[in-house]
Amino acid sequence: MTINIQYVRMSTSEAMNEYVTAKLNKLAKKYDWIIGAEVHFEVEHNAKTKGKICKMELSAPGPRIFATSNEANYEDAVKHTIKDLEKQLEKRKHTTFQQH
Repeated sequence: MTINIQYVRMSTSEAMNEYVTAKLNKLAKKYDWIIGAEVHFEVEHNAKTKGKICKMELSAPGPRIFATSNEANYEDAVKHTIKDLEKQLEKRKHTTFQQH
């Protein structure tokens, strides 16, 4: 699986790269038909939101799989985003493979 990580208007983090790569690789082991992942980290300077944003889009057969979350820190944002992706992957697994 190819993983592309981008940091929007903020500095890159090697520790965050390793963290998100480990989480996505675990997901890819469970769902071996994932081709790649696009990850975007952003910071939003708005008092109304938590401000640490993680957006992920997975490349896989069928419609795009996308999730995003806005949390107090990036680790939580990654966890919530991956949890959302996993729900979508589980649904896709059941609908795709039950048709055969």
